[in-house]
Order: sequence, then C-alpha cells, then structure tokens
Amino acid sequence: MAEKRNPGYDSLVRECYRSGGYVFARKTGGIPGEGACRVARLASNENPRPPSPLAVEMGCNALREANRYPDERMDDLKSVLRECHGPYHFVTGVGMDGVIETVLRVLVGPGEKVAISVPTFSYYGLAAVAQEASVISIQRKTDFTVDVPAFVKKAKKAKVSFLCTPNNPTGTVTSPVDVESILSEISGVLFLDNAYVEFCEYDYRKLMDTYDNLILGRTFSKAYSLAGLRVGYAFVPEWLVPAYMRAATPFTLNSVSASAAIGALRDPGHVKEAVQRVKRLRDILVRECRYPVMPSGANFVMVDVSPMTGREMAGRLADAGVLVRSCESFPSLGEHYIRVSIGEEWENTQFLNAIHAV
Repeated sequence: MAEKRNPGYDSLVRECYRSGGYVFARKTGGIPGEGACRVARLASNENPRPPSPLAVEMGCNALREANRYPDERMDDLKSVLRECHGPYHFVTGVGMDGVIETVLRVLVGPGEKVAISVPTFSYYGLAAVAQEASVISIQRKTDFTVDVPAFVKKAKKAKVSFLCTPNNPTGTVTSPVDVESILSEISGVLFLDNAYVEFCEYDYRKLMDTYDNLILGRTFSKAYSLAGLRVGYAFVPEWLVPAYMRAATPFTLNSVSASAAIGALRDPGHVKEAVQRVKRLRDILVRECRYPVMPSGANFVMVDVSPMTGREMAGRLADAGVLVRSCESFPSLGEHYIRVSIGEEWENTQFLNAIHAV
C-alpha cells in the first residue's frame, strides 16, 4: 500500500529547513493574522543547545589541516574515550548507524539470524536486511518493557541481537539486571544501543568486564550536541577490534568531527548541564501534558494521541509551528503515538499550547 502523505506537513518541514527553523505562519495555516512565528523543532531528538565552545574550537583548528586524511584508527579520540570511561576497547563510525553497519558486516552472513526487540529504531532491521540476514522481531510487553524470557527464547541462536535502552521511540529503560539475564543465556552478540544513556539513571559499562558478547553503542549526537558531525562509537570486546578495523570503510570519520568530539569529551560540564536541563524540562512536560505520556529515560517522550493518529496529530501541530515525529513508521507500534523531543523551554511551551488546543 502506498504511504499516505500530508502535503501541509511536508511543505512545512521543507520550509522550516530552508529558513533555518523559522517560517511564515500565514504560508502554512498557523496563527492567522500574525506575522512570522518560530518553529519548535522537536522531531529529531537533537540537543537544542550549541556544542561546547571547546568542541567548536578544536573542530575549527582541525579544519585548517583538512587537506590531509584523518588517522584511520582514530587513536587520539579512542585515547580520550579511555581517559573518560576507563580501559575499554573502542571502535568508531559515522554515527551509530555506521557502527551498526560495520558490526553486521563482520558478524552476519546471508541467511543468519538477527534478533530485534520491537518496536524500536528501524535501522537495525534495514542494516540486517542489507546483509541478507534473517530478521527475528521480538515483541515488547504492552507497557513497552522487554519480555526477557521471550527475548532469550527467540534470540538464543541469533548471531547478533539488538536491544535499545533507553528505547527509541518509547523511551523505555531496561535495567542492567535484565540485560545481564539476556547476556548469560544467548550465544551470539548483544548490541545494546545506548544512544540516550546519558539521560537515564543506569550505567551498563561494568557488564563489559564480564561478558565478551556485548557491544555498547554510543553517540555524540545527543547529549554532546554534535548531531551535525555524525560521530558514533562503541565499547566492544577485544576480539572484535581487528575484524572491525578490516571491515570498516577507510577514512569514514573525518578529522574535524573527531577533533570536535575530543573537545566535547574534555568539557564534561557542558554535558552535565545539558542532561540536568533535559531531565528538568522532561518532568515539566510529562506533568503538564494532558495526553498520556510514556515513562522515558531519554531526551524525548512518546505521547498517546488517540483517537487521532500520530500522522494526523503531527500535521495539526505542524500547522501551529511545532514539528514532532509521528510514530506510525516504527515497526510493531500502533498508529496513535507521536515522539516529542525535549527542546528549549519556549519550544516545549509552544508544543503544550498547540497540543492542548487540538
């Protein structure tokens, strides 16, 4: 069946990106009789605050030497990652997407099984299909928590399994105890996507000390405010590093992005402030929203907008100058959810006013 499109919503998105986040409300049907209105960009789980000044400075300095290829092994970035996290083994990629692609390229052959806890980030399945893998979807419980016995049963013989915590788009957090229960029972590798881990209360790094079938995926796109530079990395078992380096596309992560990431790591105060701010504003949004909001450990929340569909609500909010993500495209999730990033205070207020008006 062909995907239904909302011309008004699509038009607003295009206009928003052309104008740097501002649109004329009269062109899109929002706020009749008024002039220009700011658009609240709450669709992509970005950090609305700019990067650390040190990240900007180091990125600009690296740009002066952009005539040279970067260090293919990213040794400087990995050294600073070890300074921050401890003596772990790291790999890097262009966003976590790049890390996921390379891991699957190394570990999965045609017809081999890849297990995915759903509903979740759809790229796991897309990357697995690109490797001609056989994808197994493992449904979460009705409250979107992981059904650990069902996960273990279906993922027991998978070459790679994917579990996202905090989960995108539901925001659900899986405890380290449940993750360990899975790791101790499966024979393949568990890729634990921790893209939003800075915004929750759990730390999964200690599991790396016990299990050599665990990968922790991380990113600089969220808490570190570097979404536009596409820096992904992962904690990996030592045995995986040589094969990963052989399979990785040469020079994928550029020197400017890597240098900015180093600067971001060396300014922990910027991340601490961003995380505290998100938690504070997330609590306010959850408390004040009149629609049901799912518990979240991320920098976004998922809202149940039934009886409307997510697509309908996203279109209505776009008309009011608020961009959110309809969750209809997420596998195994109902049509009546939207995902809302935690933005600046004015953006959150604009969202609440708009959704309450609907």
